[in-house]
Amino acid sequence: MPHVIAHGGGVWSIAVPIPDNPLGHTLVHLVDTGRGPVLIDTGWDDPASWDALNDGLAALGTSAAALHGVVVTHCHPDHHGLSGRVREASGAWIAMHAADAAVVRRTRAAEPGLWLDYLTDKLERAGAPEEHLAPLRAARSAGRSGGLPGLRPALPDREIAPGELLDLAGRRLRAVWTPGHTPGHVCLHLEEAHPARLPGHGRLFSGDHLLPEITPHIGLYEDPDDAAVTDPLGDYLESLERVARLGPAEVLPAHQHAFTGAPARVRELLAHHEARLTALLGLLERPLTPWQAAERMDWNRPWERIPHGSRNIAVSEAEAHLRRLVKLGRAEAVPGSGPAAYVAV
Repeated sequence: MPHVIAHGGGVWSIAVPIPDNPLGHTLVHLVDTGRGPVLIDTGWDDPASWDALNDGLAALGTSAAALHGVVVTHCHPDHHGLSGRVREASGAWIAMHAADAAVVRRTRAAEPGLWLDYLTDKLERAGAPEEHLAPLRAARSAGRSGGLPGLRPALPDREIAPGELLDLAGRRLRAVWTPGHTPGHVCLHLEEAHPARLPGHGRLFSGDHLLPEITPHIGLYEDPDDAAVTDPLGDYLESLERVARLGPAEVLPAHQHAFTGAPARVRELLAHHEARLTALLGLLERPLTPWQAAERMDWNRPWERIPHGSRNIAVSEAEAHLRRLVKLGRAEAVPGSGPAAYVAV
């Protein structure tokens, strides 16, 4: 049987698998509207994932061909990956925040090798050792994309504006801009009474922004064409507080499971990141490169057991925390250091 959960009030979730990923699956939500069913996210672009999505839709008495629209919480391939196939099957529109739509356009326009060049250069400037860079250089020389997913994501038809009440017949679904995990991440607030009359204000489709037991990756906004100095962690922390003020009765995330108590979960995440910032500041008693900082930070496993690709993600997260400390005036870049190094103020 497909993994389908009824949440009441014309809302269901379908577990769509993510190949070779510890998260296991993306929870794709289906919302009934007066013009037909609408998906919130679609899952990874993979044959098994497509089959699982179709099996779930069939179990709900519908099909991909019957879908009216797709609302994408953010542009990552485990959320946006199957959007193009859904549109081909149904003619459904695809909606996404403008900031992530811009990422999609740039990704589609870029030669795949550009991303390997960018990643290699960024890691080199972060202080990565040559043994870590060598596989990336070899992949580039061989003309391989390095297996990077989502290099041809579907272009959206509509752009979501922050605060917008989406045009869904018979439903009140409002977009809440929650940057941090990506620059254009949105949560979607279903401004309707909870079907089980739980206390609070409606339900929140939270994408990757607010999860019940894990913290989303907050790294740098990866864009080879953008030289702006962004503060993704600052964006995320501010977005968390925005979501807490909504006080939803229930949160329907894209991973794990539905949960209540959003304000309390937000407080936990704010405390988690403050503890990470404090711990990182303690490490910066002497100058460290982002790579050295990542090696010394606490992760869910020892650094020597973190695989190559996950180390890239860890370094990006370390850089996001370093930028936040710099913006707060608690750390600074060491002038003239190469690779870049940071020290506590």
